[in-house]
Amino acid sequence: MATFEIKMPKLGESITEGTIISWSVKVGDHVNEDDILFEVNTAKVSAEVPSPVAGKVLEILANEGDTVEVGVVVALIQLDGDEGEETPATEPATGNQETPEAPAGKEPEQVAVKSEPVPAEKVTKGTEDRWYSPVVLSKAREAGIGKEELDAIPGTGYLGRLSKKDIESYLEQKAKGGVASPAPAKPAAQSVSTAPAASQAASPAPAERPAPVAISLEDEVIAMDPVRRIIADRMTASKKISPHVTNVLEVDVTRLVQWREKNKDAFKKREGISLTYMSPIAEATTRALKDFPRVNSSVDGYNIIQKKRINLGIAVSLNDGNLIVPVIKDADKLSLSGLASSIHTLAAKARASKLSPDDIQGGTFTITNFGSFKSLFGTPIINQPEVAILGVGVIEKKPVVLETAEGDVIAIRHRMYLSLSYDHRVIDGSLGGEFLRRIADYLENWSA
Repeated sequence: MATFEIKMPKLGESITEGTIISWSVKVGDHVNEDDILFEVNTAKVSAEVPSPVAGKVLEILANEGDTVEVGVVVALIQLDGDEGEETPATEPATGNQETPEAPAGKEPEQVAVKSEPVPAEKVTKGTEDRWYSPVVLSKAREAGIGKEELDAIPGTGYLGRLSKKDIESYLEQKAKGGVASPAPAKPAAQSVSTAPAASQAASPAPAERPAPVAISLEDEVIAMDPVRRIIADRMTASKKISPHVTNVLEVDVTRLVQWREKNKDAFKKREGISLTYMSPIAEATTRALKDFPRVNSSVDGYNIIQKKRINLGIAVSLNDGNLIVPVIKDADKLSLSGLASSIHTLAAKARASKLSPDDIQGGTFTITNFGSFKSLFGTPIINQPEVAILGVGVIEKKPVVLETAEGDVIAIRHRMYLSLSYDHRVIDGSLGGEFLRRIADYLENWSA
């Protein structure tokens, strides 16, 4: 009988390892599909990992407290049924795991459960390396469902996986004539552009080596923790991927400050949370993103992927000095109170290490608050694969020259710097400047 390898999953972008907190099963236990196997804690999130298959726990290869790299096998499960299978099935690491490049002209090798009527490759790889359990594959083969149709069926399982219940429900509705066969998945965006081919074929430039560091006996060598290593790798990669340009604008937020002073006590009593400046800044940003949708994009080769959803990332400083960016999904559809509640909840979860994988994925634009540390402004690094990031400086009282009907006067005003770093591959100075100015206009003329 075939065995199935349970691997340490990838629970977020740039996650490389996870620590097993506890096992919910032991050797010899029988598990059903979607039963919880173990709890894992990574540098970003804690999550319970379910079983993608049904069977008996044959072997547990990692102990509680062990830190295991993504993709390493932590358990073996003996599959129920499927007597004819001779090769072990494997579970790919979840998320955007990188795989070795295949030789030119060949498809990457797919590890899949063998089948007789239909070649396994046709029903084990979708448009985005979608994986299916043996039970799902078996039911698809019995129903004569091809690869394209299977790829298009929405999944409700772990991280969007197609579960046994999903395909059974789909087949039941299809038999009743309640659903039409899903449309084939669209081809990858790269296929519409031939321009990148030459550059991709060229051999990459040799990696630059950092200058050697002299270490004396008095120096202390401190190893980076996992989160700091992730931040270092991602920020270095972002500067190499995106040609950064930063615009800075000073904004008069006197109206906003006066509005907050007037409403913060009532807001705290009504909502149970403090009214910070981040929620109106977030609202102004989402409005500007709707006005300039090109800023809400990603780059794929020579294609611009303009996002329909506005998922706003808010950088949160952690108690250990590290940083994480939880994401508010569909931020443009939330009220000011909804934004304030989401920001408060996600920040609290981040500092308590309670974020879920979904909480840190899918962002389309990020805001980082330099003003929390009394900084005037900063030049933030883009959070890939986004194309822009907004930096918010501290609010200060300043003497400012104002033009009035009676002439120029000097007045005390509340002023703040906004900085926008953007990817020059997609956003030029005019678009970057107009977008930043639009946010400033919303804040200067604030009314809620």
